Amino acid sequence: MAEIVRMPKMSDTMTEGVIAKWHKKVGDTVKSNELMAEIETDKATMDYESFNTGTVLYLGAKEGEAIQINAVLAIIGNKGEDFSALLAGAQTTAVAGGKVETKQEAAVAVAEAPAIDMSGIKAEIALMPKMSDTMSEGVIAKWHKKVGDAVKSGELLAEIETDKATMDYESYNTGTLLYIGAQEKEAVQINDVLAIIGEKNADWQTLLKAHQAKSSGGVKPAVAQAAASTAVAAPSSISSSNGSASTNGRLKASPLAKKMAKDLGYDIGNIQGTGDHGRITKHDVESYKPSAAPAKSSDAKASAPIVLPQVVGQESFEEMPVSQMRKTIAKRLAESKFSAPHFYLTMEINMDKAVEARKSMNEIAPVKISFNDMVIKAVASALRQHPDVNVSWLGDKIRRNNHIHIGVAVAVKDGLLVPVVRFAENKSLSHISVEVKELAQKAHDKKLQPAEMEGGTFAISNLGMFGIEEFTAIINPPNACILAIGGIKETAIVKNGQLVVGNIMKVTMSCDHRAVDGAVGSAFLKTLKGLLEDPVRILI
Repeated sequence: MAEIVRMPKMSDTMTEGVIAKWHKKVGDTVKSNELMAEIETDKATMDYESFNTGTVLYLGAKEGEAIQINAVLAIIGNKGEDFSALLAGAQTTAVAGGKVETKQEAAVAVAEAPAIDMSGIKAEIALMPKMSDTMSEGVIAKWHKKVGDAVKSGELLAEIETDKATMDYESYNTGTLLYIGAQEKEAVQINDVLAIIGEKNADWQTLLKAHQAKSSGGVKPAVAQAAASTAVAAPSSISSSNGSASTNGRLKASPLAKKMAKDLGYDIGNIQGTGDHGRITKHDVESYKPSAAPAKSSDAKASAPIVLPQVVGQESFEEMPVSQMRKTIAKRLAESKFSAPHFYLTMEINMDKAVEARKSMNEIAPVKISFNDMVIKAVASALRQHPDVNVSWLGDKIRRNNHIHIGVAVAVKDGLLVPVVRFAENKSLSHISVEVKELAQKAHDKKLQPAEMEGGTFAISNLGMFGIEEFTAIINPPNACILAIGGIKETAIVKNGQLVVGNIMKVTMSCDHRAVDGAVGSAFLKTLKGLLEDPVRILI
């Protein structure tokens, strides 16, 4: 009996899958657990193994096409079995759920865009894939092929800079590279044309035109597109409206400066101009002090004026394109700052015993343990005692996480990445030290995978190594809290009624008031303070 195989959800953020490659075609026999297809999700290309045994009767899409979650991926049954009623029922269900367009809508689309025959074009369009859960566009870091080069399936075609890393893009097609959708350093939106690959003399222009018509609902004439992208040159110079003098020896001063000088009784010739080419401005008149003007001698002979050398400089600047990482940081942190009501809790922690404990640990530890490693371990232990801080705000509900994944902010060239130390409470200090070093190195080399930056339940940002004593951090959603750690500073403290030198570290926790209240956050910090002021308790 025939059965429908639906597109599975292979990641938490997946909405559709693209058929990268079929390992079976219609009429082939397939067995349970046999590789049937390679499906490109929003995070990776994954193998799909069949759960059914039988003959492939129907495939829901061609290679390179997308299928929505729960839509028909394939139909498997007995050879020669009639599956038309089963397929019709599945399509009717999809229409009822609003997942496909109606015939009327399709007819309207056809009416708006003239039909283009692509049956004889032996070429395929490669679209920009979604390489991370937050990616909206990719920047071409480098092309490894140029137009006219031969490309094989599985061969490196380009390096694409996402919002999190620079990743290799391997071609799924074999043929000649006929067209590229963007030059190096240019951005391409998700599902826009990345390249066209096919036979050497294929009519790729018609294929591209058909794709653009499908995307926009109509074909834009090339002339109109060229006109829209052509900018009208501005005049090379615009006459000044401020009334400044020309360079023919006349006094250079704005009308307002002249009027102010006259009203105040100043000789405008004695005022030094700081504007363009020595032009006198309103600010120059306001800052002018008559007492500084040269005094006249009793014999009415004016003393020689002090002539200051003219300082010649040139204003210049450099505009740099915003990287994908910086765009995402700006977007996500702006959303966090403006949507999450932040409040801040600051506490001083005496690190005297932590300093001694770290020194003793590093005498026998297989790797060098840092204060940051100790803080990660202490935070994980404190979260185990205060689960109401280890939460995520999800809009209509709050998720209390039973696992503890600590995100550690790492500064890189283009911005900030937050790799995650998973199950931190179950790891030793040496384990945490090695893992944090490896993740930080991957971040600097842009080799972090999306999975290594996802799933954090609490975040830490440490600027102590830069000499920062105290700062506040912006919450990294969907986390409800982030801990900002300052440097350890020797300072005078009162201990047992005596003034002594102590090692003090300030920490500030930013909390999302929608999920965490002040008393809850304060209790957590109190526990953290106790653990770091007596580090032996971390190891229990």
